[in-house]
Amino acid sequence: MNIVKIKLSDLKRPEKNLRLHPEKQIAEMERSVAMFGQIRPIIVDEYNIMLAGNGLYDAMLRMGMTEADCFVVEGLTEPQKKKLMLADNRIFDLGVDDLAAFENFLLDLGGDLDIPGFDEDMLKSLVMAADEAVGLVTGYGTVSPEKVQEIHDAGERYKAREDAAVREAQEHTPTNAPPAAEPESRQEDGMAGVREAAEYEEPYKAEKQELRYILCPKCGERIWL
Repeated sequence: MNIVKIKLSDLKRPEKNLRLHPEKQIAEMERSVAMFGQIRPIIVDEYNIMLAGNGLYDAMLRMGMTEADCFVVEGLTEPQKKKLMLADNRIFDLGVDDLAAFENFLLDLGGDLDIPGFDEDMLKSLVMAADEAVGLVTGYGTVSPEKVQEIHDAGERYKAREDAAVREAQEHTPTNAPPAAEPESRQEDGMAGVREAAEYEEPYKAEKQELRYILCPKCGERIWL
């Protein structure tokens, strides 16, 4: 393997990079380099164009480093370089963790879980002792006596307001029904006059009915009975 030291200032970014590197990833790469040093080389072609390792390059730049270990790949065609970039990004994604081995690794570390790429609190929860886990699960969702009393008092206050609103509601019954026009007499045709009188009388009866309602003490809206 042809690994050489190359100045970061001499490395060139590819025209297109397949992988986006968010701030969180760059920060974890910095943690890794600070803890272990550069453990993977940056892959470049014979023109110092980076084919893999752009995120590591960004992290090393931010740390003020001046050179990197690089694996130089020579003689590839442009299609082969693109395939290399695709393969490098994809192949590592195909692996899966052996969860049993993962847990054993964490237990072997004996509580020292400062590991780049992982959230320390999350790792601690994975190796939590059985009695600690039972205690957390048992207490999950438990409401304190103080909270119970607070909820009860709030309910009592709400009920008191509702009762007061009902007492303050006043029933209103209009004393004067709106006047309605009397039907005109139709002498020309007796049957037609009866029909027309009926047509006038129905709305007149409806208008004379007492309309009963109460006023909502909160918004003033009429509530028809």
